[in-house]
Parts: sequence; structure tokens; C-alpha cells
Amino acid sequence: MDRDEITVELAAELVAEQFPQWADLAVVEVPLNGWDNTTFRLGDELSIRLPSGEGYAAAVSKEHRWLPVLAPQLPVSIPQPVAMGWPGDRYPWPWSIYRWLPGTPASQARIPNMDRFATQLAGLLNALHAADISDAPAAGPGSAHRGGPLSYYDDEEIPQALDLLADRYNNTDTLRQVWLTALSSEWQHPPVWIHGDFTGSNLLATEDGDLSAVIDFGCAAVGDPACDLTIAWTFFAETSAAQFRENLALDKNTWARARGWALWKAFVTILRAKKNDRDECADARRFGWKQDPYEVIDRVLADHADVVS
Repeated sequence: MDRDEITVELAAELVAEQFPQWADLAVVEVPLNGWDNTTFRLGDELSIRLPSGEGYAAAVSKEHRWLPVLAPQLPVSIPQPVAMGWPGDRYPWPWSIYRWLPGTPASQARIPNMDRFATQLAGLLNALHAADISDAPAAGPGSAHRGGPLSYYDDEEIPQALDLLADRYNNTDTLRQVWLTALSSEWQHPPVWIHGDFTGSNLLATEDGDLSAVIDFGCAAVGDPACDLTIAWTFFAETSAAQFRENLALDKNTWARARGWALWKAFVTILRAKKNDRDECADARRFGWKQDPYEVIDRVLADHADVVS
């Protein structure tokens, strides 16, 4: 079904049909929605989350299985599953009801001390990396290959993006070098939990600008943590990015792979926007970036130059 068909009316009908105890609660659109799922508020204390495509539906059972396991091991709130809906005639995939988490998406919030926020986010990642991985799902198709080798994404989109960027970056050899450097190593340690989609829109902030919650664990798995580090370029500025990095005990090769992940995200954001006649900078803002894709590329190149100099 099309994303546009996932409406307030549909969500209310599903709740009334499958969970009549909540049928009298108001269903309201949220100000910022994701791509993989459409979310609605249900009354004051609950939310409804409906996958927007078949490829995202498997994450429903994964979140119901693993979020209660991760929650007590993390220093901030994460979604708490309350009930799982089932497919029907009007909606073809499983769906969820969660506890409502207060806070404003960090991409929209006023955060007066970004260095402090970066430190808090690094603390969350450290806790996630220390969490128990027993029987946890390995990186792969179920995580959109986040946490797996970056080489999975070494496909035709990379040369297409480089060709597209040739006018802006007169010499794309350095971009290729950053990419090849990222591909040249793999995670050499036991796998750790990764979130898989660390971006400003999936982080909630308090009124004071502190990290209060992380949402959307649909890409969560265990594997290489490099993919979660792209927020150093998409969200943080120079000083807060340095603070984020300094509070994570990760080796230089992991940061090289992280630069590759950031480059890939910038590449595909630009390329896919151009192919679909969309504004690539608006797409980046929708994903919760504070930097546009070209700024991300520029900062990745600058960091790479600092490392090789």
C-alpha cells in the first residue's frame, strides 16, 4: 500500500478493531514522521507505529523482542512496546502500540550545549556497545546491512554519485580515496549492538537540551559500530564532534569506516534526490541532519586530510 494511505482514519480503525479498550482515545498525527514507519499519537500515553512498506514490517517483531532486553541496560529511555497489531484487510503488515516518549526530536530542538549533548550521546553508545548480545540478531538484511561490511554498498551508486559531483569537486580522486580507505578494514572485535539509524530525528531532547530518549530501533543488530558514528558529520559541528569522538574508545580504522558510511549517506541522499527531482538538502533535514549533504562531504574530506597529513 502507498504511504499516503496510512492515515489517522486508518490508524483509528485498526485500534478500534483490534484493541477496543483504546478505541475512545484520540489519534493524532505527529509533527515529524519517519520514512520506514508512520507514527500517530494515541491519547496522552501511547503511540501507534505502522510500517510504511513490506520491507520494514519484520522490524516490528524484532523491536517487541529486543527493546525490553535493551531498555534496562541503557542510560536513556527507548520505546516500550505495549501491544502488537496483526495484518488485516485494510492494512497488510504487523504494527505496534508503544508508550509515548516525551521530548522533541534533536534535529528540531534547541540544544544550548551541543558538547554536553555529544558527551551524553557517546555515553549511550558506550552502554549500547556493552549490552549483552546473547542470541541477538546479526547484521544483515534485517538491519538494512547496517553493522555489516560497508562493501555491501559498494555498488553502481558510488560511481554515479562521483560523476554527479565531478563539477562541484574538481578532483574526485580524494573522494574515491576516502571510500577505498573505508573499505579496506573490517571490525576486528566481538560484535556489539548497533542502533543502525543514529540521526537527529531519532534522538529526543528535553526542554533543557539534554538527551532523553532514542527511538526507531528497526535497523538494530549486532556487528560493526562504525555505521552509528556518521552523526559526527551529519549532526555535530567541529567541537561537539570532537567531544563525541573523544568519549568513544574506538580505533582509527573504525573512524575511517565511519567516514565511509557518512560519505555513502551523503552520496545517496544527493543522488536519489536528483533522480526523483527532490531537494537533497530538504531530504537531509527530513532525515534529521543539521548539515546538508555537501557540508557532510566537505567535513569528511577535511577529517580525512587531517588523518593522512
